Amino acid sequence: MTAAGDTDHDVCGMSLAIDVVGGKWKLHLMWILGEGPRRFGEIRRTLTGVSEKVLTENLRHLEANGVVCREVYPEVPPRVEYSLTALGKDLAGALRPLEEWGDRHRDHLMGATC
Repeated sequence: MTAAGDTDHDVCGMSLAIDVVGGKWKLHLMWILGEGPRRFGEIRRTLTGVSEKVLTENLRHLEANGVVCREVYPEVPPRVEYSLTALGKDLAGALRPLEEWGDRHRDHLMGATC
């Protein structure tokens, strides 16, 4: 995705990455799926506060970007699992330092006022 007039080489890598994981829930989804495949209901129970509609939209966005794989098993009722693709696992590795930074500065960030 490029802005009008931009070429593929003019788009900053950070902008591309933020487009994939930006928003309130996508990083949380990456963290949950980094632990292994999960069913929709498991994800919804883990992410308290997210609506079914928003969760579905976020999973579809990650799937459209090749970060998440949605696998439907031919069972009755159908079982659907979400997991990280190879690209998603690579992205999760890139996000790990952000998580580590948050862990290192947890006390300061939890009490920060300015």
